[in-house]
Amino acid sequence: MLRSALVAVWLLAPPTLAGQTNQARPEDVTTLDGIVKAYYDVVSGPAGSLPDPARDHSLHHPNAAITLLSRKPDGSAAAEVVTLDEYYRRTGTGPRKVGFYEHEIHRVVEKLGALTHVWSTYETSEAPAGPAKRRGINSIELYWDGSRFWILSWVFDDERHGLRIPREYLP
Repeated sequence: MLRSALVAVWLLAPPTLAGQTNQARPEDVTTLDGIVKAYYDVVSGPAGSLPDPARDHSLHHPNAAITLLSRKPDGSAAAEVVTLDEYYRRTGTGPRKVGFYEHEIHRVVEKLGALTHVWSTYETSEAPAGPAKRRGINSIELYWDGSRFWILSWVFDDERHGLRIPREYLP
């Protein structure tokens, strides 16, 4: 998911998220398909619409870790781990300047006990059925508490010159 690109898409506005506790929609958290769909839904919408940080918080464990990857001037990678609140403080919660839709095009799932890892390949566009602007892979860690899934962490990277998505992660 191209979440860091939302900085360019959303106007910066200070959110009031700290300490929020949100009741999750059962359809969002009781199945793996439901939580992955909700993960993409919360960041997608037309120009002028608002992101849904309250729903996003309902998907995430209260101590979830978001890792933001970036490139240093020398081309090497850098990673910064932030909370979901910090992520929204950086990206804002104001209206989107342009439409932003992200959807899954392929998924590879690995499970052990209550732990589930999802490699979720995505495409982004400015309209629901619009041409793809970018592709990449979300690496999402979840856990099942016996009644629902919780997102523990996620990180993503975009496909770009010199970095192509491996065949096993494409439809």
